[in-house]
Amino acid sequence: MVNLHFPYCLRPKKFVAILFFLAIICPVSGAKADKKRPNIILIMSDDQGWGDLSINGNPDVQTPHIDQIAANGARFDNFYVSPVCSPTRAELLTGRYHPRTGVYSTSEGGERINLDETTMAEIFRASGYQTAAFGKWHNGMQYPYHPNARGFQEFYGFCSGHWGNYFSPLLEHNGKIVQGEGFIIDDLTNKAIDFIEQNSTEPFFVYLPYNTPHSPMQVPDAEWGRFKEKELTLHGESRNGQEDLNFTRAALALCENIDKNVGRIQQTVDRLNLGEHTIIIYLSDNGPNAVRWNNGLKGIKGSTNEGGVKSPMLIQWLGKIDAGKRILQRAAAIDLLPTLAELASLDLHTPKPLDGLSLAPLLLTETIKWPDRLLFTHWNGRVAVRNQQYFLDDEGQLYDLLLDPGQTRSLTPNHTAVTRALKDTLYAWKNELLKDMPQDIRPFPVGHPNFKYTQLPARDAKSQGGIIRSSRHPNSSYFTNWTHINDAISWDIEVLSAGDYEVTVYYSSLPQDLGATMELSAGQSTLSFEVEAPRNGLPINNDILNKRYDRVERKESYELDFKPLNAGTIHLAKGRTQLLLKALNIPHEKAMEFRLINLTRK
Repeated sequence: MVNLHFPYCLRPKKFVAILFFLAIICPVSGAKADKKRPNIILIMSDDQGWGDLSINGNPDVQTPHIDQIAANGARFDNFYVSPVCSPTRAELLTGRYHPRTGVYSTSEGGERINLDETTMAEIFRASGYQTAAFGKWHNGMQYPYHPNARGFQEFYGFCSGHWGNYFSPLLEHNGKIVQGEGFIIDDLTNKAIDFIEQNSTEPFFVYLPYNTPHSPMQVPDAEWGRFKEKELTLHGESRNGQEDLNFTRAALALCENIDKNVGRIQQTVDRLNLGEHTIIIYLSDNGPNAVRWNNGLKGIKGSTNEGGVKSPMLIQWLGKIDAGKRILQRAAAIDLLPTLAELASLDLHTPKPLDGLSLAPLLLTETIKWPDRLLFTHWNGRVAVRNQQYFLDDEGQLYDLLLDPGQTRSLTPNHTAVTRALKDTLYAWKNELLKDMPQDIRPFPVGHPNFKYTQLPARDAKSQGGIIRSSRHPNSSYFTNWTHINDAISWDIEVLSAGDYEVTVYYSSLPQDLGATMELSAGQSTLSFEVEAPRNGLPINNDILNKRYDRVERKESYELDFKPLNAGTIHLAKGRTQLLLKALNIPHEKAMEFRLINLTRK
């Protein structure tokens, strides 16, 4: 059974979990990590398919730096992730299937890893590593779901899913909202390089989850110039839908931008003479985000079939992993935690059992007997299972992946015994992980005593009246059509520390709509404020940011030029309550376009 209801702050937990937490925040003097332990750089792209690399046979894209990781080390020919973003991240970080961790969705709270789970960063931090994450977190925004609470000393990026603007966007640095600098992937890489340089004499763990080629398809001019008129030689299979060639061009252009930045990471490692002391891993979080060439694999992002979950997986450790090694055994994201712990010679003792296996024997040994294990992929109630030869899809059809990796010929009528055996394993897996999954009743925590900032975005709010989301994709959406005083938005929160909180509202408005009076309330506390022009004199409008970089019409919201409004201070009592934002007076057409509230504990 997956337990989604659990305590939020300093309440009793299992004794071993308490000891583990204390080891992280209060390391024993002298327990510094052995400097001979390898550094870890874990790079993950977003929505990049198995076929989006030149090493996997695609001549339409050139990814020499990513390919070089495989040339320097090993590549897995059969590596699996989840069909979508946050489940893969949860499995990678915990070594456990995502339904066990409380992750069941990609937004509105369902992306959060339960607080009683142990992350990879916590394990490395407890062993004396310097830890940092740069990019798309997507496993919880409010502390203690925030990356700074899950083992990462340093975080720069965004905690949501997709992001609406890739050029100098609003990001955060350890909870504080900041302005990005340039194209987002270049910016994230800059920050990662700075961290590596500053911590080059100590073991470090850098998690670099890029957010491209996820849509919106905003591409820098340099990369787009190489692809705008490019004739593509390989195309997606029509059974998955119609390929949009411009979308493919944009995706491949973004893949080449990633490759450039991976090269910058490699060059930094080489310049600092860290090559023999650094493990570099590269993978993607799910299959391609649209129909394009993927070597004939069935399915795209969101599918539990091969095309939706087969990921590139490349790893190098100079002098330790043989160069050019090919690994045929099937492996998965759940294996990365135990693998990296063993490669780094860490004592891996977690309060909960792992689903993953260490792949270190496959990486470091010439020949080894490997179990014919079962690997499950799940999304939205659909579950599929694989062993080394056979695949039972989520519709009960059996395929031989050794002879038919494209899933073109069902074997179900002629292999009843194999089909029945795999169906039994699926039933058992579902019965254990999915059957009794309760409704998610976790509130959004506010004001943790160890953290100053709490963001409450439109994504996590509920609306009433005529207010609507700017897009059906919640992650980077905002609320619009706020035209009546009966309209309101609210958050189900749990205040962890009573006190005064400074309120900053990120909004956009036309000049002629300024002047609405708003009220924020929680229990008996209220704060009223007027929607006015920014006090720093910046122009106010609802212009779309950087639309010219969109190479394909997007499905998500365009990002507006949201400005911060210092609304004042509200006192919040400890406990669970509703935070409500409503309009007391709307003198013109609309109150505002609302993006998020930031609460700063005084």
